Amino acid sequence: MNECPCSSGKSYQECCEPLIAGSRKAETAEELLRARYSAHVKLEMDYVKNTTHPDQITRYEPATAESWAEKSDWERLEIIEVVDGGADDEAGDIEFVAHFRQKDKLKTHHEMARFKRHEGEWFFYDGQGVVPKQVVRNQPKVGRNEPCPCGSGKKYKKCCG
Repeated sequence: MNECPCSSGKSYQECCEPLIAGSRKAETAEELLRARYSAHVKLEMDYVKNTTHPDQITRYEPATAESWAEKSDWERLEIIEVVDGGADDEAGDIEFVAHFRQKDKLKTHHEMARFKRHEGEWFFYDGQGVVPKQVVRNQPKVGRNEPCPCGSGKKYKKCCG
């Protein structure tokens, strides 16, 4: 089976290829996101451009998008959260992470993407990078040479640290 690049677990022929080839339209925002990811992997940049919302097309930079796609070895797509964007919705938001390599270094593109319908079809509207949340400790930090909080009597570095 020729697995689809979008990490759906389906074959490319039954998943994203019909959308990219134009034989059918995306029924949901998530389906469009997956096809756009696969289009980056397959260097089908016309599909990426054609599925950008008409109100946003002036912001699309074909040369930049194509260069990024060509210079990346795409690993997988991870969908974090889908809010709306179903068959009966007019808009939807999807948080996702695209995992890829550039110059043998593993990288990620973490984004909150907005999708909107236009004349009944789904389009990518815009996206914002997601900044990782800062970790906040609920308890004071234990020093390496302090007694271990587990009560063993050993130093933290020799016990649980």
